[in-house]
Amino acid sequence: MNSLNRRRFLATTSATIVASSIARSAFAAPSDKFQLGIQLYSLRGFDTDTALKHAAELGFSQVEFYGGMLGTDASDEVITATREKVANLGMTISAHGVNKFTKNAEENRKIFEFAKKLGVKALTADPDPDSLDSLDDLVKEFDIRIAIHNHGPRHRYNKAMDVLQVIDGRDERIGACADLGHYIRSGQQATEVIRLFKGRLYGIHLKDFAEMKDKTEGVILGKGHLDVKGVFDALRMVDFPSDGAISLEYEENPKDPIEEIRQCVRVSKAAMG
Repeated sequence: MNSLNRRRFLATTSATIVASSIARSAFAAPSDKFQLGIQLYSLRGFDTDTALKHAAELGFSQVEFYGGMLGTDASDEVITATREKVANLGMTISAHGVNKFTKNAEENRKIFEFAKKLGVKALTADPDPDSLDSLDDLVKEFDIRIAIHNHGPRHRYNKAMDVLQVIDGRDERIGACADLGHYIRSGQQATEVIRLFKGRLYGIHLKDFAEMKDKTEGVILGKGHLDVKGVFDALRMVDFPSDGAISLEYEENPKDPIEEIRQCVRVSKAAMG
């Protein structure tokens, strides 16, 4: 296939996948009132109890756990106690991740059983390609979504189209968690990514970087290449589900990120309107 025909083929294939994705509807009703959460990796410099207290004091209504603060092998007692702590602080748990999935269906099932006990609607994921058949069965059985997370350049889910190609033809509960910062690193505009994932977008990691290149610095939301208001306008446009996970993720200054996160919250809430 010559270069010109190859470009035409890829363009046609991409357009078909995007159209297919847009045609599908989200499983939950859209909402004009977004819930702002935090990916607790942002507070990794603290123990879990302190991190949760900081999250509540900063004004978040949701938290997304990661394995460092709540492993998928946690006991039932730990899971129950964690849910109670979050509820007592006036918050809910939106998601858990980023989780690895492989062709081992039994191990995949254990993660879904954990998610059911935790009471989350979505698992943020980095699935191996040969895990998708297993995940197709599990999302139907548990009615829990898989939200594929991108990790920037050189990762297998670098561009939005890499995720769209994987989820095409799969159960609608297999979709995307768009890490907007990593898409900036991959040279993609966050608002365009959101539009591409219409109907299959179940999570957002709100993150900003100074430059649109692989090696760059994380910054306060809106100080880099993230159009924060444009992001929330786009989420309304694509009918982002009311139980989707919008998680601020600030990776800089892990020992004392509170003031920077507070600034990110102000920017987010102003943009949310």
